[in-house]
Amino acid sequence: KIDMASPNINMRDPTLYRIKHESHQNTGDAWCIYPMYDFSHPISDALENITHSLCTLEFEDHRPFYDWTIDKLLECNLLPCKPQQIEFSRLNLKYTVLSKRKLIKLVEEKHVDGWDDPRMPTLSGVRRRGVQPEALALFCERVGISKADSNIDYGLLEDCIRETMDKTAYR
Repeated sequence: KIDMASPNINMRDPTLYRIKHESHQNTGDAWCIYPMYDFSHPISDALENITHSLCTLEFEDHRPFYDWTIDKLLECNLLPCKPQQIEFSRLNLKYTVLSKRKLIKLVEEKHVDGWDDPRMPTLSGVRRRGVQPEALALFCERVGISKADSNIDYGLLEDCIRETMDKTAYR
């Protein structure tokens, strides 16, 4: 129990571990107890010397627990650094499926030839489609960083691709 009077439910009595009697891909049946994401996330960030953990907005309510975990472990000299969690809105492109769960289903059911299939809206997919890194950088620069949910028109990405290609692809 951290603070039962806290208005943030994540700071009251957080669950740190779960028990799951299933085989694990790395440890087999040696363990049945696993850390919860909210507990392991700040620890792994610190152990991997991550300075800034960039998350989507749904993790904003979890940041106080992230900071509390880091602070408590730093007091005991168990971590090498203090990472910082920062939340941003998701990049949503109109008319484009970006859900990892839906995209993995396309890959697993062999509707596409992997994550780098040119039809996939992944970095490797659009790169195989011929999109230059400069076009992606220009798109990110134009979209910017926001905490407000937004749906970006796919035409903006196409404009950035066209603008970049006009400099190198002579007609």
